[in-house]
Amino acid sequence: MNYATTNQQENNTELLGTVTAVQANFYRVRLANGNLSTKESSFQYLLCTRRTRLKKIGQKVMVGDRVVIEEPDWQDARGAISQVLPRKTELQRPPVANADRILLVFAVAEPALDPWQLSRFLIEAESTNLELCLCLNKCDLITEEVRKQWQSRLKDWGYKPVLISAKQQQGIEQLFQLLQGTITIVAGPSGVGKSSLINQLIPDASLRVGEVSGKLQRGRHTTRHVELFELPGGGLLADSPGFNQPDLTCEPMQLAWYFPEARERLQQGICQFGDCLHRDEPNCVVRGDWERYEYYREFLEKAIAYQKNLQDTPDEESHTKLKVKRSGKAQYEPRLATKKYRRRSRRHKHQSLQDIYSDRSVDDLDEDFI
Repeated sequence: MNYATTNQQENNTELLGTVTAVQANFYRVRLANGNLSTKESSFQYLLCTRRTRLKKIGQKVMVGDRVVIEEPDWQDARGAISQVLPRKTELQRPPVANADRILLVFAVAEPALDPWQLSRFLIEAESTNLELCLCLNKCDLITEEVRKQWQSRLKDWGYKPVLISAKQQQGIEQLFQLLQGTITIVAGPSGVGKSSLINQLIPDASLRVGEVSGKLQRGRHTTRHVELFELPGGGLLADSPGFNQPDLTCEPMQLAWYFPEARERLQQGICQFGDCLHRDEPNCVVRGDWERYEYYREFLEKAIAYQKNLQDTPDEESHTKLKVKRSGKAQYEPRLATKKYRRRSRRHKHQSLQDIYSDRSVDDLDEDFI
């Protein structure tokens, strides 16, 4: 045991850190400088493994987790995670723990801003119950008049977007101040400039930037896994893998609360029916003339279909099996009944003979006893 470890045990101090990246069975942990000695303070990161006992109890280690490290090897900058501290928040997509805010990034041009797609991402972000910040990138590609139109439109939706241009470095300072001291998840569709924005906020990140497809007007995602980057001056930024459409997995009854316009109406009044889905029910306070009401109805149908599919899946899987064709197409086929004429194994036959012999022996003993 080296001097640093001995000194740590003598002071009864725990070595704490935050997981910034997960790759296979290894975890990159950023150490908390508050519990490091003068000799150890030169180490900012350790490459750690997870203790076997954590695996046995099913304790998953996620990016953003605050962890306790045992037996640090300062020479090779390695250690072992022995404990995961309680999480204040937890997301599965992307898999990040202890996040404070979601920074939803969209482009106003190249690709053009689609209100339907934006609404779908906003719903997914609202369902996390994290603080939401909407950021519109590539504002240098539109006129001042178009910019004001989007600001006014989004204000009616209940949002005050931050307008930036990562390429021209416009609005970056305002966004930088907003993200200080928190763990922020950067989300949004591919091609909107998320990697370019992170490279402006954190020059050391050096993320690969992809181009937008001219034919599809859709970006190629360049981020493959979740990783936390340290902001200059404090705070962590999580770059998450890009995806073009989030899934509507929320409960149909909760969907209206993820629209700020509908949420405001629900806070001011009460629908006549407690299970109102805000479609054609009488005396509904949500139904009315607001821009995204048709989006709400469309998303509601998708949410209802998703929940119905969850309920039907167990019965479907018990009678069918999923088969993948050579072409890659997957489809369900009827599950065949077990063949009654299938040959039994020798082990099964031997076990059956042992059971019969055992039963006969007991019967013989009973007759002799009588």
